[in-house]
Amino acid sequence: MLLIKNIRLLAGILPAGVTKLAGADMARLETISDAWLTVGDDGRIAAFGPADTMPAESGYARVYDAGGCIVTPTFVDSHTHLVFAASRQGEFVDRLRGLSYAEIAARGGGILCSADRLNAMTEDELFNSSLHRLQQVAACGTGAIEIKSGYALTLEGELKMLRVIRRLKQAMPGMTIVATFLGAHAVGRAYAGRQDDYVQHVIDDMLPAVAAEGLADYVDVFCEQGFFTVEQTERIAAAAHLHGLSVRLHANQLHTSGGVEIGVKAGAHSVDHLESAGDAQIELLARNTDTIPTALPGASFFLREPYAPARKLIDAGCALAMASDFNPGTSPTGDMRFIWSLGCISMRLLPAEALNAVTINSAAALRLADQYGSITPGKWASLIFYHPDVPDIDYIPYAFTHPSIDRVMLKGEFTTR
Repeated sequence: MLLIKNIRLLAGILPAGVTKLAGADMARLETISDAWLTVGDDGRIAAFGPADTMPAESGYARVYDAGGCIVTPTFVDSHTHLVFAASRQGEFVDRLRGLSYAEIAARGGGILCSADRLNAMTEDELFNSSLHRLQQVAACGTGAIEIKSGYALTLEGELKMLRVIRRLKQAMPGMTIVATFLGAHAVGRAYAGRQDDYVQHVIDDMLPAVAAEGLADYVDVFCEQGFFTVEQTERIAAAAHLHGLSVRLHANQLHTSGGVEIGVKAGAHSVDHLESAGDAQIELLARNTDTIPTALPGASFFLREPYAPARKLIDAGCALAMASDFNPGTSPTGDMRFIWSLGCISMRLLPAEALNAVTINSAAALRLADQYGSITPGKWASLIFYHPDVPDIDYIPYAFTHPSIDRVMLKGEFTTR
């Protein structure tokens, strides 16, 4: 057993059974000043409370003095493309010269460029580069993460990506990693001009192979004009369910594409992006609370495009999540502190609302809220210890370049110093 003492502020406390916060409750942030917390031998939170109720240190095999740190739950990043072959800074320069996302893709850039590079790599090369990125995001406070395939667009390449994700789970047991099959990210080069044939390839060949190896927890589709239609998305989602896989969708990033509507109809656990979501989509998500709306402000920032209507979603009563969308083309960061800050700076969320969006609600988007996202007995002791010079919670998203993290604990074990 581990006793952690001298916690200046323990933040993000929720009672057992609370799996998300919606609407006005998103501004709720329960805290204890001058606190202690205990961790069981199983790596889970055992108990916590104010200093005057702290148990005797003699009853614990280990005692850690937090030195006046603020402690919060680790972040949950519910949407990433962390497994990729190489960076795409050339496209960054192209955008600065005025080219659009569609123009870059038409010139051979974008997703197909990443696919070409990834298919040329060995599995070991891809694993080693991805492990380095995963270690970096863990050091930035992420304790649970979703990772998608979708940068191969061939049967063998997609399986290679998902096998790499499986190896990452083995290499980083302190993190919980959720795997998502995104074969329908774009149409593979071999199927150029035959989009419906590619969709059938995803359904008839890719999905059965993924399911046979147990490589994915979810299936995703980029439901967007120029990528996959609502009808094609519905077909892939139906096939996913037949293989026992749940659904999450890229929806309404560039256009009001029908992605939210088909996501709700298909029982998607989340619909992500939502930059082009309007009032009708917001009302639909407010009524269908099992589908978590997820904003990806890193992509909006990097592409200099509109942000998801986060304020409207919360005011309508939704449980908004935020994730990094870490990928080489449109959001090259997995630092969830920055996503927290963007939620405040660019989407006008209160610090507490944005923190809940990157912890308990992003855990809900992955159906991990019984394990992550809050300070609750029985959940994993995956915690961020902020430097003692951080004065309060609001300072963290305010001073967004400050190296605020002192240590990170994953499942009861410290990983950084």
